[in-house]
Amino acid sequence: MHDPAAAASAPLSSPVSDGQDAASVADVARAGAAVLDEVERAVVGKRPLLELVLIGLLADGHVLIEDVPGVAKTLTARSFAAVLQFDFSRIQFTPDLIPADITGSALPDGRGGLTFQPGPIFANLVLGDEINRAPPKTQAAALEAMEERQVTVDGTSHRLPRPFTMLATQNPLESEGTYPLPEAQLDRFLLRVSVGYPATDAEVELLRRRVQRRSNEVPLRPVLDAAGVAALQAAVETVAVDDDVLRYVVSLVQATREDARTEAGASPRAALALVAASRARAALGGRSFVVPDDVKAMASAVLAHRLVLRPEAWIRGVTAQTVVADALAGVATPATLTESDRT
Repeated sequence: MHDPAAAASAPLSSPVSDGQDAASVADVARAGAAVLDEVERAVVGKRPLLELVLIGLLADGHVLIEDVPGVAKTLTARSFAAVLQFDFSRIQFTPDLIPADITGSALPDGRGGLTFQPGPIFANLVLGDEINRAPPKTQAAALEAMEERQVTVDGTSHRLPRPFTMLATQNPLESEGTYPLPEAQLDRFLLRVSVGYPATDAEVELLRRRVQRRSNEVPLRPVLDAAGVAALQAAVETVAVDDDVLRYVVSLVQATREDARTEAGASPRAALALVAASRARAALGGRSFVVPDDVKAMASAVLAHRLVLRPEAWIRGVTAQTVVADALAGVATPATLTESDRT
């Protein structure tokens, strides 16, 4: 078990520009494990989910979480914000939400002029709750923020803080009063993940901890800060990807395009996202290079939500995950690289 308190005092929590050495892949693995250990104190028995969310953060991407209410979607976001010392905000998306409710607006300053008042999107970690309940115009405002890391109000662009990540949720059980997310916005999410119900032992442990704690709140210790996370993100950019792995990624996305069950397969943006997520996973595992297993592990979470199935496939019960799984089964895997091979 890693010591989160020790990680909190590590040089990673200071800006690299202040004379600290740049973070390494080993730093990513060490600090990443400490972050996961601490968050798991609040979100019990969901280590694979937490790893995916952290991979999204390390790859500087956004994560869409789809699942039923009450399975710790909001708790996951709040816990990461606390452990990473991020500025955090929560936006409850509703049908009457307008773009200014997200981006902010220009307000009278009392001297005959206007002053921009930032909205809740101006945070390091934004929880977009039930994002598909907002009307398309409001979703478009969120789309600009996610893609360009800025918002435009009255013709003036305002940069968002860095790092900036949106964790958005959707409730699959409810459909009334929702607006389907446009394909362009779905494509902006690096990953789509599902929480799922906890295993029996994990749920018993969850209850046991609550009884022993005598409080709903789980006090979490900080492990990093925003500058430390930015340093880890820069370290992920140093992870190498050999050409045979790049060709493997391209072969996978081409297989989804050529599948007769898809109306639209994975785009070049999806291929870039798969490489980014694979690099983050490799760094989290302490490796300075990507192996095919990284690509395989991230393929479904990265590609499935970007596919558009033909109506007849949907009627037959085919899912996007099925298409990705068939692509993985049908595309030859390149030989796994080892550290000695890389050397």
